[in-house]
Amino acid sequence: MNRRKTALLLTALVLPGLGHLYLGRKVAGVAIIMLVNLLMLLALFVLLKGLAPVIAAQAVSGGINTTDVLTALHGVAGLGKMLLAGFALVWVFAIVDCMKGRDEGESPETAGR
Repeated sequence: MNRRKTALLLTALVLPGLGHLYLGRKVAGVAIIMLVNLLMLLALFVLLKGLAPVIAAQAVSGGINTTDVLTALHGVAGLGKMLLAGFALVWVFAIVDCMKGRDEGESPETAGR
């Protein structure tokens, strides 16, 4: 398997940006990894912020039902969906950029091979 295919598999299946690091494109790889982590942490924060009242109620009453969870998440659903869509867009960008980019030290004439 050549370097480009290995990098593509790393980016697509393991972590967006990891293939860029494998190809020697350190700045792009680190930037994509940081952006993906930031988006996922923000999505987790939004989810936990929406669920905080339900978790607090569970601590007092001892039980949570699905209606309470869905009602609590309804208020933050739009922002959560936007963050997850941003995550998906960054992942797709990383895959496409890894396919089209060239290795560090690779000449432009051999980049398409």
